[in-house]
Amino acid sequence: MDIQQIFANNRKWIETKLSADVDYFKKLAEGQNPRILYIGCSDSRVTAEELMGVQPGEVFVHRNIANMVPANDLNSLSVLSYAVTYLKVDHIVVCGHYNCGGIKSAMIQQDFGILNPWLRAIRDVYHIHHDELELITDEEQKYRRFVELNVQEQCINIIKTPDAQRAIVKRNVTLHGWVWDIHTGELIDLKIDFHTMLQKIMEIYRIV
Repeated sequence: MDIQQIFANNRKWIETKLSADVDYFKKLAEGQNPRILYIGCSDSRVTAEELMGVQPGEVFVHRNIANMVPANDLNSLSVLSYAVTYLKVDHIVVCGHYNCGGIKSAMIQQDFGILNPWLRAIRDVYHIHHDELELITDEEQKYRRFVELNVQEQCINIIKTPDAQRAIVKRNVTLHGWVWDIHTGELIDLKIDFHTMLQKIMEIYRIV
């Protein structure tokens, strides 16, 4: 891609927005009031706003390799804290996607250099669900299931944080685990039973 084309695209985008609403950017500058925190993958093929069909200002977005929320990652934890404490979002979404390169790399026994600590957190998910995953003989199905289980574990990591616990208990904030099927474009709700999960987790991880 010609990098200068991006600026041309930007000018066309501005014209399109202003033609529909002359006050578009004035309204945009007044502040944000998103109802959803979306934690997704950095994969260039997975654009949060586009796959959900939402407009600027409607979703607070955080993306990293394999949509992770590790306990030692101040970046994702700070985003979570800001979203639930100050923006007061109503929904927290963790969205993975099939054919995820981060998940695939974690399944390979290879030294990836600086990526090793990040991939270790993904491999820890495999370790937790080792028995289930090893029963799956079809590698593609195992890969897809690993993607789903990783979403589940990142949701669990969120529940373990004091910010999420306060938001869930005091404001009834809801947590969602989704997967985007890159082969069909379909957004899939994994329908994780977070109510039961929260009760079990709070027996050990209750902070607030």
